[in-house]
Amino acid sequence: MHSRSIVARGGLAVVAASAALMVTSPAAGADTGAQAQNGAATGTVVQGGKSGYTVNLGGSEPTGTVLFNLKLADGSLLKMYCVQIEVSTKNGDEVVEHSWDDYPDAKSPFRKNNDKVNWVLQHGYPTTGADSLAKAVTGGGTELHGGLSTVEAITATQAAVWHFSDDKDLDRDNPLAGKASADDAADVLAVYDYLTGKDNTGIGEQPKPALTITPAKASGTAGEKIGPFTVSTTGAVTDLSSELPEGVTLVDEDGNEVKTADVKDGTKLYLQVDKDAKPGTAELAIKAAGDVQTGRLFVSKDYAKHPTQSLIVAESQKTAVEANATGTWTEAGAATTTPAPSSQAPAGGQAPLANTGVNAALPIGIGAALVIAGGAMLLVVRRRRGNA
Repeated sequence: MHSRSIVARGGLAVVAASAALMVTSPAAGADTGAQAQNGAATGTVVQGGKSGYTVNLGGSEPTGTVLFNLKLADGSLLKMYCVQIEVSTKNGDEVVEHSWDDYPDAKSPFRKNNDKVNWVLQHGYPTTGADSLAKAVTGGGTELHGGLSTVEAITATQAAVWHFSDDKDLDRDNPLAGKASADDAADVLAVYDYLTGKDNTGIGEQPKPALTITPAKASGTAGEKIGPFTVSTTGAVTDLSSELPEGVTLVDEDGNEVKTADVKDGTKLYLQVDKDAKPGTAELAIKAAGDVQTGRLFVSKDYAKHPTQSLIVAESQKTAVEANATGTWTEAGAATTTPAPSSQAPAGGQAPLANTGVNAALPIGIGAALVIAGGAMLLVVRRRRGNA
């Protein structure tokens, strides 16, 4: 039993020695993982929205129509309609931009009709002004009474949105509650019919404003071009700033210095580092102006705990997005020199091999000695067994 243990340890020692003779060079890698550098837009419902008429919807209490104001984190102001009639909202509610697939009610008609909702928004008020909307309605042969007012346009557009998002229809016999006139009611109904009619073939979801720099981090050595840092954006770049130490320049693929006007979607940026530069870091920051497109959905920031009415963008608005990246470098290594060959060449006239810093005979000799030692151990064990 004891002899087996000796054999096992001896065998492992030989294997370990053989592995130690294999010299490998680990591959150097940079952090090339792309990072999402611009999150979804966030906003707060604020005062100042415009009210339409109160409408009568089949089987529901009279409901007010409002073109809401939503203030984004960058100060931009969006116009919004409601797409979730059974849930209330109030000033100060915080909402976050989401894709249509993230609508909080999986059973809502919005899930199957969102493209129809977007068509309403693209052709309704305020994306289409009241006068232009009136022409679109009357062009089909329908009469309006003294044109179309802003209040009528808001009322009809919101009611048309609810038709698709919540399966709610205007009461055709009595569409408006309160003191609205019969002419107002007729105009609202005419616009509502246009927005929900056969011309509404749907419009797909538009992209959100986006800007990324990939990778977020890259590294290299002085004397090299570090990168590329690839810019991806759906907007127009408005600002390029960088904190570059002496001896470092921001360049393109061809080595030309880069200015803001040169940067667009797909641009590749590099940090050109002088060979004498000390180890350091450089920061890149890019800003772009993009559109929060009509039809973008905003949902309560913490809907599970604090549900609030989901809202949808009624008119595109410019907003700013920003992305950052970092490049680092180490000092260039000392130059490696090769000793001059000896003046005394061996027989045959061949010069000796250059000394690369490793004596090739040494590891081979050690390996051979270990293998012999291992064999000797196996021989001792066998003799002990024979004497047992």
